[in-house]
Amino acid sequence: MSDINAVTTAEAPGPAATRPADASSAKPRSLAGDAWRDLRRSKVFWIAAVLVAVILLMAVWPTLFTSADPANCQLANRHHPAGGGALFGYDFQGCNVYARTIYGARDSIFVAVVATLIAGVIGLTVGLVAGFYGRWADAVLSRFIDIVLGVPFLLAAIVLARRFTVHETDTGVLAVTLTLGLLGWTTAARVMRSAVITARNQDYVTAARMLGAGPGRLMFRHILPNAVGPFLVVLTLLLGINIAAEATLSYLGVGLQGDAISWGTSIAGNGPYVRVVAGPVVWPSIFLAVTVLAFIMLGDAVRDAFDPKRR
Repeated sequence: MSDINAVTTAEAPGPAATRPADASSAKPRSLAGDAWRDLRRSKVFWIAAVLVAVILLMAVWPTLFTSADPANCQLANRHHPAGGGALFGYDFQGCNVYARTIYGARDSIFVAVVATLIAGVIGLTVGLVAGFYGRWADAVLSRFIDIVLGVPFLLAAIVLARRFTVHETDTGVLAVTLTLGLLGWTTAARVMRSAVITARNQDYVTAARMLGAGPGRLMFRHILPNAVGPFLVVLTLLLGINIAAEATLSYLGVGLQGDAISWGTSIAGNGPYVRVVAGPVVWPSIFLAVTVLAFIMLGDAVRDAFDPKRR
């Protein structure tokens, strides 16, 4: 009897033997881990990511796609059809449309990225302060956001772009970047404010405050990492919006100008000749539309992945 009990006791797994397996299987996943798992299964995310990667590579390394000089324009080639290195033909100035379309991604992406970063810094600061402190700070900053939203975007953009232009020969890159950055932060600030208010009322913030954590540690160590997800999604969508906004301002003649090459300037310059040759207008428009669509698709995929209601 004692031998049987001894064998049974030796063969039965004890709590110590099962604890490592249970601990590893019960290991909680973070919100970012769950989001990445969903993104890896999303076809929309991968399609958008590939398109964005190609566009960014085009902007950073345009010589990888074409060896032609976009500034080499000869009137003898005016409105010539596609041939040789000019896959899209020539425009009214005899410029290689394909080369200018490829190189146009550089200024368009640069303006959109820097403007989004400026808007992100402003929106993060305003939303974090308003959501964390509340009361009079929230009231003042929220009314300031409402005032900025009440100003017509296109009218304000035209005025600011003209104001920031240093001289007539200026390319307008800095002016358009500052204009879009100073006008595009309101939505990001509102989303950040809402996320901070939600995170501020959680138990872990209350526990950290009871343990003596100061406002700086509460904001940047406990609240910000848990509230930044929706904010980053808004910035991703804003990036595509800024690309379209730069093209709009350039088309209206208050955006990039002079020696600057962008999709907006190509569309604006070749617009009067669209009935003669449509290619110089159609191709930059296609690249512009695909780029904006890619960033919007990427933002939608990231937003769906971070949305807990969809789980």
